[in-house]
Amino acid sequence: MANTEADSSLMKKIVSLCKRRGFLFQSSEIYGGLNGFWDYGPLGVELKRNIKRAWWQDMVTGHDDLNVVENAPSVFSMTGIDSTIIMHPQIWKCSGHYDLFHDYMVDCKQSKRRYRHDQIVGRWVEAKGQKIFVTTLASEACESEIESKALKFFKLRAKNKEDLVYSSEVIDLISVEETTSVLAPEAKALDTLTSPREFNLMFKTTVGALGGEDDVAFLRPETAQGIFVNFKNVIDSTRFRLPLGIAQIGKSFRNEITPRNFTFRSREFEQMEIEFFCHPDDSAKWYSYWRDRRLSWYHTMGISEKSLIMREHHADELAHYSIGTADIEYAFPFLPEGEYGELEGVAHRGDFDLRSHMEGKLDEKSNPLEVQLNEKGKPKYRGSGKDLQYRDDLTNEKYTPHVIEPSAGADRATLAFLCEAYYEDEAPDENGKMQLRTVMRFHPRIAPIKAAVFPLVKKDEFQSKTARDIYLALKREFNVFYDETAAIGKRYRRQDEAGTPYCITVDGDSVTDQSVTIRERDSLEQIRIPIDSVVSEIRNRILG
Repeated sequence: MANTEADSSLMKKIVSLCKRRGFLFQSSEIYGGLNGFWDYGPLGVELKRNIKRAWWQDMVTGHDDLNVVENAPSVFSMTGIDSTIIMHPQIWKCSGHYDLFHDYMVDCKQSKRRYRHDQIVGRWVEAKGQKIFVTTLASEACESEIESKALKFFKLRAKNKEDLVYSSEVIDLISVEETTSVLAPEAKALDTLTSPREFNLMFKTTVGALGGEDDVAFLRPETAQGIFVNFKNVIDSTRFRLPLGIAQIGKSFRNEITPRNFTFRSREFEQMEIEFFCHPDDSAKWYSYWRDRRLSWYHTMGISEKSLIMREHHADELAHYSIGTADIEYAFPFLPEGEYGELEGVAHRGDFDLRSHMEGKLDEKSNPLEVQLNEKGKPKYRGSGKDLQYRDDLTNEKYTPHVIEPSAGADRATLAFLCEAYYEDEAPDENGKMQLRTVMRFHPRIAPIKAAVFPLVKKDEFQSKTARDIYLALKREFNVFYDETAAIGKRYRRQDEAGTPYCITVDGDSVTDQSVTIRERDSLEQIRIPIDSVVSEIRNRILG
């Protein structure tokens, strides 16, 4: 997918295709929908499952723990867990989420819309003797949107846009002290925004029948803490030694103020996370290793190098626990030209998490850890009191491991692969006439349907039976599709839109030469292979 500028028309095409072909649906659509929640349809659930399966295979089960992997500092092991969505509420207090996991929000008194304070940007504009700060959302095409809003506010026509005087570059609303002159994103009058206030992003729930204050719990905002609190259980119940990566795929929930951009920012989402435990002296090397390995994985799975960047966080961006963090970012088509959105974060978390769950909550400015006291002089956030240190059985050294965390969003990854795969070109129809076609160029490993099988003529008994036999043989190993309706060109185009990499056609010559035609989705190359070789041919093409 070419992505040189923010292209709302391209994004609209992708969203339309997702609904039309069954990749994604708005949650609760027949009741008007629920903002920030999405359902995966028949093709979407296969795509997302394949992405998760490829991630787990490449990061966990397929890992060689007997030899030093390329570019790795040493031999290491990988394993997995599946922790609960609701955990003890003290976990979120010790981890810092209870106090620190919030955004600032502002409300517009005129439009009745709510925004994240840091997501509003704008520019000072002067005309007709009045100077105002015209705002828009950061994800939109800022310059054109600001100009359009300014023209409307000052009642100017497009031909008079030279009358607008801009006094600054685009800046965020946080930098603006004078709010009376602010034009909110969807307002027509000035000074309609409230003062920013804190908004905790965790979903509350209750555990038990009484529903009192002592029964309050939270849906997890991340999967990582389930790994940290089980670190000792994994070490004690297995023969693994450090360095060790513990992986988890699971749902998380964040009560986002303004979910937007399709599935990019949702309130319910799925994460693919690794917490990699290692010796403090080696942590810098492992941080570099995981940054490079995770970036390479996306390239291997079909995302072009020009669509991805690795952005190291500046010191003022780092979370209070982070020694270093780098984001793998993708050029989503809903973003302005030259901008990228976070796809995955790789964080060097030091020993913050294990120490917090041993001793209590880390004060943001405290080093080493200090337990905060409440008004009665007792520890405000008490840790578990359990010893979560690691003892090396060979050297007898005891230490608190450092952690490197590659944290990927399964939903954002799915969205990125959808955007990257979308492609339009021309291909000949059944009459040889060139027609525009939409094709989803998924890597074969993540394609929802691996192959489609067609009899060229539905009423031909041999063709139908042979096609059905091939379909059933392939179905034992892969998700495949059988189609015998409409012209062959139309059937090809249906599968191109679904991202199916291979189409297998049984035709009139198959009865004599015992061969079928395999058509490759991207190149449109067609070759003949023996019927008996179809399963092995598809297997080799998909799995390599």
